[in-house]
Amino acid sequence: MLITFIRSIILYIIVLVVMRFMGKREIGQMQPFELAIAIMIADLASIPMTETGIPISRGIIPILGLLIIHLAISAINLKSIKAREIICGKPRILIYRGRIDEKALIKERFTINELEERLRDNDVFNIGDVEYAILETSGQVTVIKKPNKRTTTPEDFNINPDYEGIPYDLVVDGKVMYKNLKALGKNYQWLQKQVEKFNMKPEDALIVTIDGKGQFFCQGKEKSK
Repeated sequence: MLITFIRSIILYIIVLVVMRFMGKREIGQMQPFELAIAIMIADLASIPMTETGIPISRGIIPILGLLIIHLAISAINLKSIKAREIICGKPRILIYRGRIDEKALIKERFTINELEERLRDNDVFNIGDVEYAILETSGQVTVIKKPNKRTTTPEDFNINPDYEGIPYDLVVDGKVMYKNLKALGKNYQWLQKQVEKFNMKPEDALIVTIDGKGQFFCQGKEKSK
C-alpha cells in the first residue's frame, strides 16, 4: 500500500511537470495532437501507478518521450505554416456574410443544433445576428456579429477614455506582494499607510489591489471565532 502511495506521488509530480512544460492551454483550446498526447500521458501514468510489479521507469520514460515529441511538433508548428496546416488543420468559415455554409458544416460534421449551441456559448441567441462564424483549429467557434448587432464602444461616440492600466495585487491572504510593490516603485511603508486608511494592517488584509488610476480595493480577513 505504501509503495503504491509513493509511486502515485512520483508519477503525479512527473505528469504535472510534463503538462507544465506543454504550456498553459485549457483543454478546450488544445490542438488535436496536444489532446492526444495528454490522453496518452494519463494512460501511461495509470498503469505503473497501480501495478507495483511494473517498474516505475516504464511509465516515466514513455511520458518523457511524449514530452519530447510534443516539444518537437510545437517547434515545427512555429517554423512552418504548411506543417501547421497539416498537423493542426485550418480554420473553417461556417457562416459567411450571414449565410450558413452547408458544405462547410458537412465537411466538419457539424449539425445546425451544434452550431446554435456554439453560438449560444458566445452569447448569441439569434443566428440572424451573425455575420461570420469561424471554426478554429482548437474546436472553438469565433463569432463576429453584424455591425448593427454589435455592442457599442466609446469609440462609436468619439469618446476617448483615460488609460486605465492593469491592477496590481499588493496583498493576497495577508502576504505582501513585494514584487508588485517594486514594479510600482513603492515600499512596505507606503503600503502600510494606504492600508491603515481602511483601519487594518497589510497582514490583516484578505486582499489589497490598486488599479491604474490609483484606486484601492481592500478587504480584511474574517476574524476567527
